[in-house]
Amino acid sequence: MTARLDRAQAVLRDLVVGIHPPALTAGGLPAALPELVQLSPVPVSLSVPPDRFPANVETAGYFVCSEALANIASHARASHGWIRVWQQDRRLQMEIRDDGIGGARVGGGSGLRGLADRVAALGGVLSVDSPPASGTRLTVNLPLPGTVGPRQ
Repeated sequence: MTARLDRAQAVLRDLVVGIHPPALTAGGLPAALPELVQLSPVPVSLSVPPDRFPANVETAGYFVCSEALANIASHARASHGWIRVWQQDRRLQMEIRDDGIGGARVGGGSGLRGLADRVAALGGVLSVDSPPASGTRLTVNLPLPGTVGPRQ
């Protein structure tokens, strides 16, 4: 479990300094998120469409998932996590949730504040619902200026 968490944190550090995982560059979210889920020490169910999206949207989405999975592994005391990605009304929608202890919030120096700012910079919204003892649910809504189309 420690090795997976260390690897997940290394992936997150790479993103912070602008190094994108090869799977994200080559195949977008459909290729990169399964690799990210495999690194998680907490089992995670994943649902992601085969579509490609603009690079800045895919990068923001990947970054949100990476940070959320790191938080689940480090703080949530969860037994399972879920990531669901879909497109609706020219927007990329994401939901990342866990069955942990809850209590997460945006602000107070948390990594969630940085995620909310990153999403807002693209005209999107990140919301956190995390009542005590009821797990955490992050929702992300990002506008799509133009889709790239299905993955080849």
